[in-house]
Amino acid sequence: MENSHIKEPAECLAYFGVSETTGLSLDQVKKSQAKYGFNELPAEEGKSIWELVVEQFEDLLVRILLLAACISFVLAWFEEGEETVTAFVEPFVILLILIANAIVGVWQERNAESAIEALKEYEPEMGKVYRADRKSVQMIKAREIVPGDIVEVSVGDKVPADIRITAIRSTTLRVDQSILTGESVSVIKHTESVPDPRAVNQDKKNMLFSGTNIAAGKAIGVVVATSVSTEIGKIRDQMAATEQEKTPLQQKLDEFSEQLSKVISLICVAVWLINIGHFNDPVHGGSWIRGAVYYFKIAVALAVAAIPEGLPAVITTCLALGTRRMAKKNAIVRSLPSVETLGCTSVICSDKTGTLTTNQMCVTKMFVIEKVDGDSVTLDQYDISGSKYTPEGEVHTQKDSRGLPVKCGQYDGLVELATICALCNDSSLDYNESKGIYEKVGEATETALCCLVEKMNVFSTDVRGLSKVERANTCCTVIKQLMKKEFTLEFSRDRKSMSVYCSAAKASKAPVGNKMFVKGAPEGVIDRCAYVRVGTTRVPLTGPVKDKIMAVIKEWGTGRDTLRCLALATCDNPLRKEEMNLEDSTKFAEYETDLTFVGCVGMLDPPRKEVVGSIELCRAAGIRVIMITGDNKGTAVAICRRIGIFSDDEDVTGRAFTGREFDDLPLAQQREAVRKACCYARVEPSHKSKIVEFLQGFDEITAMTGDGVNDAPALKKAEIGIAMGSGTAVAKSASEMVLADDNFSSIVAAVEEGRAIYNNMKQFIRYLISSNVGEVVCIFLTAALGLPEALIPVQLLWVNLVTDGLPATALGFNPPDLDIMGKAPRSPKEPLISGWLFFRYLAIGAYVGAATVAAAGWWFLYCEEGPMVSFYQLSHFMQCTAENEDFAGIECEVFEAAPPMTMALSVLVTIEMCNALNSLSENQSLVRMPPWSNLWLVGAMSLSMSLHFMIIYVDPLPMIFKLTHLNVTQWIVVLKLSFPVILIDELLKFVARNYLERKQPTSAWPFLMTTSFPTRVSSLWLAKMSPILISFHVASAAKSVSSSSSPRMCFTWFKDSAWRICSNFT
Repeated sequence: MENSHIKEPAECLAYFGVSETTGLSLDQVKKSQAKYGFNELPAEEGKSIWELVVEQFEDLLVRILLLAACISFVLAWFEEGEETVTAFVEPFVILLILIANAIVGVWQERNAESAIEALKEYEPEMGKVYRADRKSVQMIKAREIVPGDIVEVSVGDKVPADIRITAIRSTTLRVDQSILTGESVSVIKHTESVPDPRAVNQDKKNMLFSGTNIAAGKAIGVVVATSVSTEIGKIRDQMAATEQEKTPLQQKLDEFSEQLSKVISLICVAVWLINIGHFNDPVHGGSWIRGAVYYFKIAVALAVAAIPEGLPAVITTCLALGTRRMAKKNAIVRSLPSVETLGCTSVICSDKTGTLTTNQMCVTKMFVIEKVDGDSVTLDQYDISGSKYTPEGEVHTQKDSRGLPVKCGQYDGLVELATICALCNDSSLDYNESKGIYEKVGEATETALCCLVEKMNVFSTDVRGLSKVERANTCCTVIKQLMKKEFTLEFSRDRKSMSVYCSAAKASKAPVGNKMFVKGAPEGVIDRCAYVRVGTTRVPLTGPVKDKIMAVIKEWGTGRDTLRCLALATCDNPLRKEEMNLEDSTKFAEYETDLTFVGCVGMLDPPRKEVVGSIELCRAAGIRVIMITGDNKGTAVAICRRIGIFSDDEDVTGRAFTGREFDDLPLAQQREAVRKACCYARVEPSHKSKIVEFLQGFDEITAMTGDGVNDAPALKKAEIGIAMGSGTAVAKSASEMVLADDNFSSIVAAVEEGRAIYNNMKQFIRYLISSNVGEVVCIFLTAALGLPEALIPVQLLWVNLVTDGLPATALGFNPPDLDIMGKAPRSPKEPLISGWLFFRYLAIGAYVGAATVAAAGWWFLYCEEGPMVSFYQLSHFMQCTAENEDFAGIECEVFEAAPPMTMALSVLVTIEMCNALNSLSENQSLVRMPPWSNLWLVGAMSLSMSLHFMIIYVDPLPMIFKLTHLNVTQWIVVLKLSFPVILIDELLKFVARNYLERKQPTSAWPFLMTTSFPTRVSSLWLAKMSPILISFHVASAAKSVSSSSSPRMCFTWFKDSAWRICSNFT
């Protein structure tokens, strides 16, 4: 039934053709069941396990690796001789990587929809209904309730469906609907219609919503919606319709994978085509097919070399380490990729209650009457310190400029005010020993009054030496011992007040005789007051005095603080208990007349102390903070002013909206409003999701906080959903991060950590990529020059996964920049590797590849323990036969020897260790950023080198990796070839610091140095074109060198070729 809240109870009953006393007939139940189905949220139809597994192999890089593994396996199957066992290592390791990747991916996907399933915990199991087949109320399963059923609810019950209240069978009906609306206090319900078709859920005071809890009272009503038609069901549909967006890092890695895939394909095809002429070489037995297979294996090795297999593991490890650091700052991360996303957060949409504020109501101001002289009145106004339920704070009078605390027991008016606060109260303070904090027991406003009594300590009770549990209610207990509470006249909507009837327990400073103590809304209570208390006397309340009191209360309620005010009064001569009808709540107002006004207290949910500093930090970091709350607009704007979102005198027109005001704007103005507004009040769940959508349309990276079921769709939609630790299971399941302390400042600390993690991640991704570029150049050069294999796939896998993986992980421990929160958020479209950095790592990679090939070539050409062949013989080794005169005196097996591979691998590993030092900082010299600035990196490098020594010197590993021992002379050559990479990168860093960062393109490389160069377009152009350029230059030059036997000719060719490649870039 639509808009049931605007209809009278009789209309709702007539719509379903049901009587409030008898309920539905069994025939009606069956028809409704057939029409509407069972009253339960449908289970989410998730993907099957096989569908999820297949999805993990849709990534292009993963497919290339899978193809490489399959091809390697087939080639290994036909391998002969000693290499049969080692040939299977490569496909086996690749498959292990892919299986591990698939397991992690499937596990993450299976957890993705847990938020929808968590909604089921808010479905009650049983419900109480009236049906025609029985005369009394009956308990049935909640899933069998249908629209039109007459349902009874009472205190403690969970509401089984959306219900239009038809009758309240108690003085009041209070409902805790915080999980759905975010309201921090229970809501008083009524039966009258709400004549507003567009009313938000908070304003539908005649409705009970499925999943909410009855806090007090008893009522019956007619079910108007079940299953997915309920408000909680609508939230379920919103969550199911929300698709999880990829994080900026995932998008960047996807782009990188696509580009890398194209580069790999081009290079592999180029290597194969360049060597077609060698397919018939004698080394292949004259078989064109065997030659084709041989170069096909090299192409597969190239694919393995180009793919950074260790990257997923390193990223996961770095993010996991980041989550541990965040957990220490009370930010518990549920989704690893979201750690990095926090680093580019540009907008934080924060809930007010409990996040920006303490969610602990506190009395901050109060006043009593000092004197009345005719029509003039003087008030004693007091400020109270403390922002939580902790019973510690001081009372200060606004008259005393010295700021000395007031001894409240010296003022009769304050003694009586404290007495009313303690006795006209059904709540208390409690110390939670496990959490180490004071908590409320009962209503928040009444707990605030209890806390005030403890701070006032009007009878100067000695509270020193008491445990925190005993201290919680000490002063309230003293007052309660002086007056005995006989009965309570509960709060009702018509009189907006509650009162307690008390009698004196013993003679004391407390008033003697029977008394009624009253508290409630100021306008309601003061209208029934005939007197005001001045000291111990009472004075008639005149019109001007009343106006003065109401003016102060209005100022408190609408000023900077927007306090919630309660008037406190007494009835000095109440009726006797026997003269009151306690069953009829409509007569309570008659008993609360001829009152004496005592004073007024103003309370609020105060901002957290640390929030103001965090808002300033966000402003400096270029992050906009938006408050979104279900509270009224006045309170929301007041809190915004107190915490610094708005300044004290700032005009908030166009910057603060209620949900209704926002809906009334045309779509174009809504979009513009989202760009400027920083405060939204009285909002519904749909508003939060709409705000997130608009922000995402402006390419903002949004962090959204929430704690209730109503927040779940927006939490899931935002890039970063942040649930409160005290929030619902649904909110936590829909979020990427949970705040253990519900504190806004923890979000800011997490953003700072996210920025640091991203900076470190960029360093190790670039480090790994430069390593892979070096491996590709190495294999490409050996193939293009016709040299023996310098590295084989199993060695490349070892380097990519183990040797490079450890330093890359340690780079995640680089210390953050000091000004990390002084910069604007990075754009999510910012490339991981700009044009300049691509060139830089291409240059480093080219040196790594050239040095690796040079190490292997040195053993063949110059090493005394090597064959000392000529360069012609080395580059034509495939033509080596016993009959070929060019290879007279040379055993052809020498070209498959282990020492040159060991030399090449040792140079590659050592250079990568030097490169790890280069990656300590993007542009800072090693002189400024020495190795000991990250001791984790030093340790990782030591471990990597130890593992490298292990595979060289510990049997049977040398046999598996086709390596052998090296002597001292060979190690010296390795070091000589490795260390220059530090000098090269230092030179490139110098150029970056002194030319690029200063934007003064005075280098001989003008195009590379221009500020427009590091752009997305040029980056992609380089990524696509450089392999093609390299392949053409190397291929053409290789032919001209192939007939030469001089090593010097080779190096001359390499220098000229490099210059031609660079000329293409300029």
